[in-house]
Amino acid sequence: MGTEESTGFEPATGDSPPAAESAEARAASVRTAFEGLLQIRRLTGAGRPDPEAVPAPWELNRPVRAVALALESSGATPSAVDPSGLRVSAGYRVSDGESAGSVRVEWAGPPGSGAAHGEEEALTGCASTLRGLGWTVLLYRGPRRRRYLEVEPPSGLSGGHGRA
Repeated sequence: MGTEESTGFEPATGDSPPAAESAEARAASVRTAFEGLLQIRRLTGAGRPDPEAVPAPWELNRPVRAVALALESSGATPSAVDPSGLRVSAGYRVSDGESAGSVRVEWAGPPGSGAAHGEEEALTGCASTLRGLGWTVLLYRGPRRRRYLEVEPPSGLSGGHGRA
């Protein structure tokens, strides 16, 4: 697990190089992190009928990390970039949204990868995963008619001001 031991687990946002560890080791790390997130939900939402169905305060304060972890744990493929920042694989890309506490999810890929053709189906899957975890998800069409998701906490919950 190399760098993970020294820096802690980081979910794939789609703006990093491909994972250096084996697929099995990465899957185990993602499973452990996601189980930790669900445990945080159970502990902080103890008074709710289904405490796992609503984002926890930790997630609201780190929405990019929380959304990226949810997507990676669902088996969705993250995009990746090479050391120079050029996109090398198609997949989800998670970044800060337009408003505080919101997250933007795009389907990105290198030129010629066909990412734009598969984005509607891929983003629909991402939206389903996130809605199932209690997030509010809206599908938009942006510049060059490319689709993206805007992900926010459900009504009545507000996040902190920290970004991760």
